[in-house]
Amino acid sequence: MSSQKILVERAAPVTTIVINRPQARNALDNEAAHALADALAAFEADPEARVAVLTGAGGAFCAGADLKELGGGTDYFPWAGSDGGPLRSTLSKPVIAAIEGHACAGGLGVALFCDIRIVDETARFGVFSRRWGVPMSDGTTVRLPRVVGQGRALDMLLTGRAVGADEAIAIGLATRKVARGTTRAEAEKLAAEIAGFPPIAMTSDRRSAYESFDRAEALAITREMELSLAARRQESQGGAARFAQGEGRHGSFERKEK
Repeated sequence: MSSQKILVERAAPVTTIVINRPQARNALDNEAAHALADALAAFEADPEARVAVLTGAGGAFCAGADLKELGGGTDYFPWAGSDGGPLRSTLSKPVIAAIEGHACAGGLGVALFCDIRIVDETARFGVFSRRWGVPMSDGTTVRLPRVVGQGRALDMLLTGRAVGADEAIAIGLATRKVARGTTRAEAEKLAAEIAGFPPIAMTSDRRSAYESFDRAEALAITREMELSLAARRQESQGGAARFAQGEGRHGSFERKEK
């Protein structure tokens, strides 16, 4: 990467993207936001990369837009509403957030952009920019209600209150809670596990889940069928044959290498 504000590490099919501005709780200035967009685009375009982990350096995830830059007269560009924004549209491959410390304001939007959110006890979510009159322009008002429901989303959006790790788990905002300081390691472990599954069925099921929000039930089910065709033709028979030969019995989810 041209900017050390965003670091990228690759390990076989897993790409780890690190927001590296710990002195600002990983708030994104415009340069960092553009660099994050570039990193996500590179992951999307890489045929060898199957799953990404997104995290922050120094014990924080992301504190949103850099208000010092904004207060100095430099406006930030909408991360979701701009064509070049890092959170413009859902990627075709899974992204897992490893969250410690603050995931607030635009950082909440970054977390919501991800498919799975792994937290430890230090995680704090919130629209903390409410007190400064800075609106959401990172997809939060769209994605948060879809994740936690309209009522809980409005509570967070209107009050700007902090939501800790346990409450985040309870309302579905966070997916898993792990031991303190282990979110990245656990996220990378999970990413490697997901990357090991047959990819066509996994990505088509994921895409169907996202697209169903915009369709009536019957049309969503039709779309699910359409998206499943490639996997049925290319993966299903081989997978069923492995099962018939004894793989995956007795609750084992590990694939045995030949």
